[in-house]
This record gives sequence, structure tokens and C-alpha cells, in this order.
Amino acid sequence: MHDLPGRYAQFQHDLFDDFLPFFEHYVIDPEYGGFLCSARPDGERVSDEKRTWYEGRGIWVFAYLFNNICREQKYLDIAVASIELLKRSKPDNPNELRPKILRRDGTPASPADTEIYGDMFVAEGFAEFAKATGDGTLWDEARELVLKCVRHYDRPDYHPSIGETYLGPGARPFPGARIGGVWMVLIRTLSQMVGWRSDAALEALLDRSIAAFLDHHYNPRFQLFNELICHDLSRPDNEYERLIYAGHAIETLWMIFWEARRRSDASLFDTAAAHFRRHCEVAQDRVYGGLFRNCLDVDQNIWTLDKTLFPHQEALIGSLLMIEETGDLWALEFYTDLETYTRKHFPLRSLNSPLWQLVGDRQVRPPSGMIRVENYHHPRFLMLSLQAIQGMIVREGKPRRAV
Repeated sequence: MHDLPGRYAQFQHDLFDDFLPFFEHYVIDPEYGGFLCSARPDGERVSDEKRTWYEGRGIWVFAYLFNNICREQKYLDIAVASIELLKRSKPDNPNELRPKILRRDGTPASPADTEIYGDMFVAEGFAEFAKATGDGTLWDEARELVLKCVRHYDRPDYHPSIGETYLGPGARPFPGARIGGVWMVLIRTLSQMVGWRSDAALEALLDRSIAAFLDHHYNPRFQLFNELICHDLSRPDNEYERLIYAGHAIETLWMIFWEARRRSDASLFDTAAAHFRRHCEVAQDRVYGGLFRNCLDVDQNIWTLDKTLFPHQEALIGSLLMIEETGDLWALEFYTDLETYTRKHFPLRSLNSPLWQLVGDRQVRPPSGMIRVENYHHPRFLMLSLQAIQGMIVREGKPRRAV
């Protein structure tokens, strides 16, 4: 990869000159703590509503920033304020999930959630913060959150309306579905947690999650991963067998890269890399460029035609990790082309905003009403890219291992 110092400087600018100043000025709540993510590209606040998802994600971002990129106390202070805010919505019943929506002061504004994502993101944030401070108590709380979430996920009636997320309103219920997105957040959170502190139960759960995704969500009929399969890990025999949420598959696979590298498991890395390439190639828009995220029917080749930012950034993370690990030539070409496309279409320069567009039509024409600041995928993309490029600079462009 050419001009590594220049690429590193670009990501430094994106993070420290664009994203963080905007976020600190417009999104961080100076009164109650936490994150006011409902804002327009010019910083105008749309709502005082907060979400458990975004609080957990934000804690992770600022704790990870402190741990890996820039050890400034102000970043830990931002995370601490969100942790304190979340205390106001902690359920009395340890088996109950947190509410999805919060008032500005952190008190619940909705009933207990029916999905585990909010609690899982809180667990990820708490565990990363524990690394920064050595607070084993907070790591223990993260552990209990993960185990609680798995108990919910293992219920045969878990989130029966999940199909609507992917197939739209009117999708048939799918009680107890095993969900690619759930294994994804489990893999990422658990990989980070056991990387800091060994724990037999969490390590077994991590093994279970990777095996479930790679061995059971994989559909050999068309060599892609189903997003939804049956509770017993068998494939459905209806429209869900033809549903491929490529955005999640691409994202999950780079997380398996990360875990494979932690384990020094080249075979696992290479298996995931082959799947990653396949999904990136299938998801490419050969007319306008970029990636589609959601294939409603693989047999009829029917895709949701919007373009969203997150699969592009997840694909860039994954291909960069492949370049760093093995110097893969396909990954290098793919990364170069996709980075050019992403930087051309998603930054909101036309609005004089440092933010990047979250969703547009097939040609990524800006929507008229973007009202959310992304506080997870985008800064994670910037931080992980900085780390990977820094590693390549240290190794003078040589891959981590020879192939």
C-alpha cells in the first residue's frame, strides 16, 4: 500500500479535526452526560431523546480512544458521564433488559427492550472502560450483562418480529430465530473481553458464537450467510432461506479476523477471509459503485437499493486487516477502489459539515432530513484504520505473516 504516512495523516484529520470537535460540541451532553445523537449535520438538535444503544456504543468509543489512540483524561471523563447516566435506567430485576429509549436525564422513557443489542453495547462499553481503569467490578458487570443477554437469546420465542427489520412490514413472524447480527455483537464483545481477562464461560460462548455463524448460517447452496435461521440452527424452508444481509456478514467476518489474530489462528483467519471476499464481490453495485447491504431474495437477485455508510466502512476495515495480515492483492485493489468511492460519496462537504452521510439512494444523493449523528461505526472505522496503518508503518509495509 502506497503513502502510508499520508493515509495515517488523513485518518488523524478525520478523527481529531472533523469528528471529535463536532461530537464534543454538539452531541456530548454537558448537563447530564451521555450522547444527544439526534442532531442535523449542522449540529442543530432535533430531540433530547437518548438511546441505550448509543450510550453503550459511546462509552466504548471513548474508552477505546483512550486505551489505543490518545490517552487524554477528557475522553475517560466523557465515558464516565455516560456510565453514570445509565445508572438511572438500570433495571431492579437483573434478568430484565434495559429500556431502549431514555429521557435526557437518563430515566427510562420506554419499557424494557425486547432485543438484547442495547445491553450488549453497554457490556462492550463497560468492558472497554474496565481496561482503561483496571476496574474489575465493571468488567464483572459487563460479564453478567452478556450472560443475561444470552439467556434471553436462547429463549425459543426471542424477538419473534425480527423479520420486519430485513424484509420490511408484513414479514412473517420468525419466533426464536438465530440472528447473524446477534452472533456478531457477541463475537466482538467477547473477543475484546477475554482478550483482557481469561474466563472459561465467556471463551466457550465465543467459540459457540463463531461456530454458529460459520457452520450454520453459511448456506452452501449459494455460498453466502443467511441472516436468520431456525432456533435449532437448521435452515428455514421459506423466504428467510433466500435472505442475505450482506452488511452484517461483512462486518461479522472482520470481527472473526480480529479474533483469529488474537488466537494466532491463521486457518480461521483465512477461512473468514475467503467468505469476506465472496460477500464483498456479491454485494458490489456494478453500475454505480459501492456496496448494497440487504439482499431480499438471492434467487431473484432483489436488493434493497439504498446505500448506507456502515457496510462500506466495515468492508474497508476488513480489507485493510487482510492487507495488514497477509498483503492480499485482491484486498489491496478492493480497498483502494472502495476507499476512493466512499470518500467521494459519503462526506457531507456540500453541506459544509464534517459528518459523513449515513444513508442515501443508490447514487448516494444526500437525503433531505438526516437527523442522527453516528457515534459508533464511523469513529470505530477511523480508529481501527489508524491502528492498522500504524502497524504497517512500523513493519515498513510488510504483512504480519507470510503466505
